[in-house]
Amino acid sequence: MKIGGMSCSFCTNTIRAAYGRMEGVFEVGVSLAHEEGIVKYDPSKVTEDRLIRTLSDIGYTYRDPNKVATFEQDEAELRHTRNRLYAAGGFTVTAFLLMLFGMWLGWVSIPRMPWIMLALAAATMFVTGWFIKKMAFASVRRWIFNQHVLLEFAAFAGLTGGLLGLFVTPRLPAGGFFAAATFVTTYHILSDYVSKVVRTRSSRAIRKLLDLQPNNARVIRGGTEREVPVDEVGVGELVRLRPGESIPVDGEVTEGGSAVDQSLATGEPIPEEKMPGDEVVGGSVNGTGTLVVRVTRVGEESFLAQVARSIEEARALRPGILQLLDVILKYFVRGVLAFAALAFLLWTVGPNFWADGPNWFRAAFATLAVLVMGYPCALGMATPLAMIRGGGMAAERGILMRSGEAFQIMGELRSVVLDKTGTITRGEPAVQTVLPLAHRDEGEVLRLAAAAEAASEHPLARAVEDAAEARGLHIPDARDFRAQVGRGVEAAVDGARVLVGKPAFLAERGVEVAPTDEGRARLEVDGQTVVAVARDGELVGLLGVADTIKQDAPAAVDRMKAAGLTPVMITGDDERTARAVANRVGIERVLARVLPKEKAARVRDLQQQGQRVAMVGDGINDAPALAQADVGIAIDAGTDIAIESADVVIMGDRLGAVMDVHGIGMKSYAKTKQNLALAFAFNGIGAPAAVTGFLHPVWAMIAMLASVTAVLVNSFAGRALRRGWR
Repeated sequence: MKIGGMSCSFCTNTIRAAYGRMEGVFEVGVSLAHEEGIVKYDPSKVTEDRLIRTLSDIGYTYRDPNKVATFEQDEAELRHTRNRLYAAGGFTVTAFLLMLFGMWLGWVSIPRMPWIMLALAAATMFVTGWFIKKMAFASVRRWIFNQHVLLEFAAFAGLTGGLLGLFVTPRLPAGGFFAAATFVTTYHILSDYVSKVVRTRSSRAIRKLLDLQPNNARVIRGGTEREVPVDEVGVGELVRLRPGESIPVDGEVTEGGSAVDQSLATGEPIPEEKMPGDEVVGGSVNGTGTLVVRVTRVGEESFLAQVARSIEEARALRPGILQLLDVILKYFVRGVLAFAALAFLLWTVGPNFWADGPNWFRAAFATLAVLVMGYPCALGMATPLAMIRGGGMAAERGILMRSGEAFQIMGELRSVVLDKTGTITRGEPAVQTVLPLAHRDEGEVLRLAAAAEAASEHPLARAVEDAAEARGLHIPDARDFRAQVGRGVEAAVDGARVLVGKPAFLAERGVEVAPTDEGRARLEVDGQTVVAVARDGELVGLLGVADTIKQDAPAAVDRMKAAGLTPVMITGDDERTARAVANRVGIERVLARVLPKEKAARVRDLQQQGQRVAMVGDGINDAPALAQADVGIAIDAGTDIAIESADVVIMGDRLGAVMDVHGIGMKSYAKTKQNLALAFAFNGIGAPAAVTGFLHPVWAMIAMLASVTAVLVNSFAGRALRRGWR
């Protein structure tokens, strides 16, 4: 489910506790960063409607889990928040001008000035700021003291002081208290808007899972082929797939043969040969052949739907992160209340020792002033502004930072789990080794292989052609081309019969391949796919084709180790192939033979050992692990769903950018701590000073302006000056 109204780390604990007390609920997980929750329950004991009602009862909203709908809701919510800010801003500017010209400068005489200020305060608090009261009330009911509660203490203190000045004693500055209530509420609305801008800006850059799967399928019904929406395709129906098309359904091949790119599911770049009886999954890409597939799974049982469900579970079950702001507020709110109580006692009990009795006026003034001064207006902007600053630094390096938690957790990371294909490697097959035989040279072996493969559209054929072209070899024309799907090709080149393919394919054509067993074994140990080449029945050489290591991968791994991080490679390959790649980049720890559905569990295992874990990947098979990790980092060259599941997106395919992310995160979190210190500093001094009973409410407004200005300057002035010097 999508959950609206969560504002702090304590909200997730509240939702878990509320559902955990319900009979029939087995497991509850909540993610603040993604505003998602997952509840596993017994439908015979609790209904979905009751779960939604419970969420509403504790002060949160249920939203449609459909991703596209939620994105539209976020946009609408941002517009609504902006309009609310405009209205509150109008009230506040009016109050400020009235205070400036009517009270401070005395340039104009405004009849019923306190009443006008009361109207402005009431409109700001109970119209534009009503949503804050709902969240604050829901928090207080559960004994959660967050920024909403602190704001309402300040706002109601200002309102109360103004009412006392208006109806009880004119010695209390009614206009000043009303203005303070207006100002603190508006600044809180501004903070809420800044936070939503950060979240929505990131969402705009994210593509959707549904784009992966075609909307229509070509179904064979009654001997006739017709195109219908995928939602209307049923289990058992036959679907025809033409070359180059995305596969719309999960199914089993009944006719034809083709190489199918299933990298979205397996993560491996070399296409799998599909023949009758083999399975295909929706979202894969058909190669050069035509297939007829019998549908085996649709809807919630399909591969993409299962992956989406795994992502939701992983997000909700990832370890929680208690944000620094919430930890500080837990004690700061209590501190403000303690100072307010101290002010009241100081001027009611204290005068019994040094005067004639309680000073009720000074007690009320001091208590209310402490509560007004106790709300740091820059509080809600401290973290978002640091994110905007860090996000700007990241954007200059081609990195999109989506989550505030990603900034905080960087300093606690201990392990970085790296998917092999597409992350450490390029995800594209290339010729790595040429082993000539029978007194041939490497150029001739490549030239013959490229000529025979020229008419083929198989990815391995393209790799051979690219290797020949890279060496500047002349590729002769081939005639009488014939291909056997999944085995090899045959063609006439320069009057000779050339065979290229699996060694078993050549052996079936009478070519002696046994003498190459040692060379083949050596290539296979190094994780390379062996392609044999023969001319007129004589074996002329072997080609080793494998994924290419990214140029910056070894240096990126070295930087991780230098930063005290442990790089871990995870792959579905066997141990031998995995070790070959890991050794080339300097990774010692390898998790091999890990099925796609097991990757998130392996990340969870590391977390249960007390480690904070980052996961770097690019494929659909990585998406649940990206969602499970404390920080998920997606390579933008990968799939949409991997990007949607991550906290950080690296534009392009640079592995070295992972350590750029780490550095930016560390600096941004340091800036967040500085901003929070500045936000609390003015009010941390002002609240104790207000205990004296001589601090006018106008100083609360000055503290607001000063703290917000300080946070803005701290967040952006340094970068602006550096740019100016450059």
